[in-house]
This record gives sequence, structure tokens and C-alpha cells, in this order.
Amino acid sequence: MSSIKTHDYELPEELASLGSNDKEEKNKIEPSTLYLVATPIGNLADLSARALKVLSGVDFIAAEDTRNSAKLLACFDIHRPLISYFEHNKRQRGEEIVAKLAAGQSCALITDAGTPAISDPGEDLVRLCGERGIRVISVPGCCAAITALTLSGLPTGRFVFEGFLSTQKSERRARLDFLKTEERTMIFYEAPHKLRATLDDFAAAFGEARPISLCRELTKRNEEAMRITVGEAVSYYKEHDPRGEYVLIVGGCPQAEVQAQADWASLTPAEHVAAYMAEHPEAKKLDAIKAVAKLRGVPRNEIYQAVL
Repeated sequence: MSSIKTHDYELPEELASLGSNDKEEKNKIEPSTLYLVATPIGNLADLSARALKVLSGVDFIAAEDTRNSAKLLACFDIHRPLISYFEHNKRQRGEEIVAKLAAGQSCALITDAGTPAISDPGEDLVRLCGERGIRVISVPGCCAAITALTLSGLPTGRFVFEGFLSTQKSERRARLDFLKTEERTMIFYEAPHKLRATLDDFAAAFGEARPISLCRELTKRNEEAMRITVGEAVSYYKEHDPRGEYVLIVGGCPQAEVQAQADWASLTPAEHVAAYMAEHPEAKKLDAIKAVAKLRGVPRNEIYQAVL
């Protein structure tokens, strides 16, 4: 099989053409169509032959960061008009893109890395296209969340994607409190400078024994997947600086723990302390207060005040 070389990536000619000489070609670029094109999250060789064909053939490309995307496209010798589409211009630019699509042009939407419309404003553009009757086609490929999930060693049959937690402490902790009894594997994104605080919040919400996989630099030379507990992760990053963007895979709440929390959910703090002492007659009241505070995920003083 012969091949053509795109910098350090050799692409078979048969894949590069994708049937370009076939009049009934399945992958031909259609007018008035938005293409969601997944891009590499680190390794350029992960850009699919279909993605290359779409990016080379559409009328224009909408990118989260045109400077970053221009570098990617240059690696593959792709030269198409670029416009920006990101969180702070999505309302105006979304209307502009849809107008171009309605007029018969084709557009590829890309994000800085991975699959567009996952934790980025691409979802708003897809919704707008749906409202206006504009066709949307997904060109699948890399997704950091799924890549990390497969590396985690945690259950993959059922999972929930949480993305980035709120930067507001109250909202962040309320969300984690809501997820305390989530039985499915959970997926979070986090920036390195926020990792330590997030791990502390995980320890408070889920307990230090909860399993976690910390994945960083996915598909890159320094790719790493740590499979440890939340408590171990807190300790490790007290001694080591977080580096790279992280995908955090957290094990779900064990069913026995879910049931235990359900059993005391209707109890007041004072009733909960009394129930704990009845179940653990050897425990002192202060020990019961500590245990109940930990179970309920609240400060010890809050329980102490409630039982006075």
C-alpha cells in the first residue's frame, strides 16, 4: 500500500482519497451542513482520514482558537477560511455561521482538542442549527473523557460526565454533595492550578477511600494514568506539582454506603448521633459526633451544636 507523508504522519493514499473519484461517494461534503470534527488531544496521528477530508473540503472552519487551529491545519497543509467561535462571541457568531449555512455553505466546527460540543459552546451552535433546520453531521474521533475512562480501571458500563465543576465554592460543594450517592463512575475535567483544591473537595464529599484515576497528558509523550484513592491523591499532590490538563475518573458510591445514607437521611443530626451510639455502645458521644459529621459531610461543630 503506497502512502503520502503529512509531516511525521504517513497517511495511506487509499484513505486520503476516501473514494474522491466515486460520484456516489458517501463522504462527500454536503452544502448547508455543519460538520462537528474531532481533533487530536495530543497525538497528531489521531486525526482521522475522514476528518482530514472534511477539513480540506468545507467552505470554512469555525474554531475555538483560530491561532491554535491554524497551527494544526498547517501541519496537514490545509488552507481554509477560519473564523472564531467561542464562549464570549457564540451568540453573534452563531447567527453568522447559521446564515452562511442557510445560504448553502458548509462549515467544520473544531475545538482546541477533542470532540466539539462536549463541555464547550459547540452545543449552542448545534441547538441553533436544529432550530433552523440546518443539517449537522458528527465526524467522530478523540474525546479526552472516554480515553481516560478506558484507562481508569474503574467500571465503564455506566458512567456520568460532570466536566468542569463550578468555580464558585458554594455551587461546587453543593454539586459534590448531590453526587455523594452517585453509583455510576464519574468523569471530571480539571486544570492543574485547581487540582489540589478539587481533590480536597473530593475527599470531603466522597471520602478518602474512594478510588480515583488521574489521567493527564493523554496521547502525548508524558501520558500518565494514576489509579489510587482520593486520600492518596491528596497526599501525592502535596509533594508534587500538578502538570498538564487532568481528566479525573472517580469510582461510584458503593451500594452499601448508598443504603446507609438512605437509612439516616430522614434523621435529624441529634437523632443520627443517638442512633449511632445505640449501634456502637462502646463509642463516646464525641466520637459519635465526629462519625456522624463525617457521614453527613458537614463540619463537626455543626453536629455538636445540634445535639447540645
